[in-house]
Amino acid sequence: MGEAHGVQEGILRRQTAREPAARTYARALPIVPVRARGLTIEGADGRRYLDCLSGAGTLALGHNHPLVLEAIRGVLDSGAPLHAFDLATPVKDAFVAELFRTLPPALAEHARVRFCGPAATDAVEAAYKLVRAATGRTGILAFTSALEASGGASVDRLPYPQDYRCPFGIGGPYGAELAARWTESVLDAADVESGLPSPAGLILEPVQWEGGVIPAPDDWMRHIRRLTAARSIPLIADEVQTGVGRTGTFWAIEHSGVIPDVMVLSNAIGGSLPLSIVVYRDDLDLRQPGPNTGTFRGNQLAMAAGTATLAHVRENGLAGRAAELGARMLAQLRGLADEFTCVGDVRGRGLMIGVEFVGEDGDAGGCGVDSASLTQPARGPRPAAPDLAAAVQQECLRRGLIVELGGRHASVVRLLPPLTITDEQATAVLDRLSDAVEAVARGQTGSATRPTGHTGRRSERAR
Repeated sequence: MGEAHGVQEGILRRQTAREPAARTYARALPIVPVRARGLTIEGADGRRYLDCLSGAGTLALGHNHPLVLEAIRGVLDSGAPLHAFDLATPVKDAFVAELFRTLPPALAEHARVRFCGPAATDAVEAAYKLVRAATGRTGILAFTSALEASGGASVDRLPYPQDYRCPFGIGGPYGAELAARWTESVLDAADVESGLPSPAGLILEPVQWEGGVIPAPDDWMRHIRRLTAARSIPLIADEVQTGVGRTGTFWAIEHSGVIPDVMVLSNAIGGSLPLSIVVYRDDLDLRQPGPNTGTFRGNQLAMAAGTATLAHVRENGLAGRAAELGARMLAQLRGLADEFTCVGDVRGRGLMIGVEFVGEDGDAGGCGVDSASLTQPARGPRPAAPDLAAAVQQECLRRGLIVELGGRHASVVRLLPPLTITDEQATAVLDRLSDAVEAVARGQTGSATRPTGHTGRRSERAR
């Protein structure tokens, strides 16, 4: 074990010396993965971790799922080209056929699919260019905490509804209604002689993942759809991280019944390999051939892996499984908010889960066990506590659990396990997270175990 630890430390030192300070995941997660299967990663030092980051959602079936590996080997063994630009291939044809099986029928009947560069940002940029060409307009409307615009498009921000940190200080259905009215007022301003042109499109995330795991209310989604449809403004649904069963339906927009004009897809659709696409109504297909779609838009390995992933999720009802297990995990985690004053909110949809950490009023720290909070939880949001969230993340890592931070202040611990997670593994994840929160609350950080004689929640059953 000592030799293995030395190998890992050497690799990490060389990374620090040779790679930029802009490293993100590597700074918070100083591990060197060498093997992985399903939910589990093994580091070069021999330690095993439960991975609830899942490659930012690219690993819908977990690491190295046998069906995904079989699909990749099939392409490699066939002698098929690995790089094909946008040429038609049997591998691409199979991928598109499976993709269209999963789309909402009302969209699939009149849809086109555009393959972009490998990154999600490439697909977002392609969606912006698509609606700008179709409408002859330039501006894009987005919501706070959404993906940043690229390609020089002018993007205006609108309030995104949420309960815990409602932009109007109200929350609930009325707060969501106010957010919708705000959007309506912006759109109406473009309809009068105010010098404000109508936007080329409006983009929204059904669940804001980077923004702190904030699910959009279904009624709000339907209201936004009515507003954009009445004004002939294309609605773009960003399903980069919410798609492929993650939220409890195959596509997150299905919760509300909304049919967008454009869908931006990436991450899980490539079965762990780089792939991004835009699906859109055929009447928006007005762009002429050009060089702005990217060189690497014909990744045959990603398409084969994606076909296997989409089919497995669809055929095995993994979206429904995500809805059921996610609801149980959320219910158990909400008990932390009753027990620990530093847990401000627990929220999510399906297997997208966030736990927001807060400090006392006027303070960004302090996490304790408050007996009063057991019977009378604090009302209203308290200041975000990114230091506490970071401490919990590190305590999770010491216990063999990989989680990510997010939200506007990086104060939200986020869980994104693969859809294949078992009940036993879910219990282990919750136990380790609960142990980490209690260690931070009691000031017992730096140890992977509870104090002697204390009965812990942590389970070692997930393997």
